Amino acid sequence: MADDRISDAPTRTHDRRVAWGVVALTAATVLIGAAVPAPSHPRARVAPSEDTACAEWGDGCRICQRGEGGIHCSLPGIACVAKEQSCLRRVGG
Repeated sequence: MADDRISDAPTRTHDRRVAWGVVALTAATVLIGAAVPAPSHPRARVAPSEDTACAEWGDGCRICQRGEGGIHCSLPGIACVAKEQSCLRRVGG
């Protein structure tokens, strides 16, 4: 029996080191997770045609303007490839 305890001592020491290593790694992960700010959620993008502050917008093919009589858009060219709409002129703040 005495021999079993002597041979188990290095194993127990190794097991303790591994257990403390796991505890330290878990604690470090929790601390890093608490210290790093959460990613911000992107705001929902409003189409320029729905944004009342956008007076003029276009997609590279057509240009639209918001006026007193409503929204008026130009006709696209023959070989035009439209891109994403963007606001070209804003009014107000």
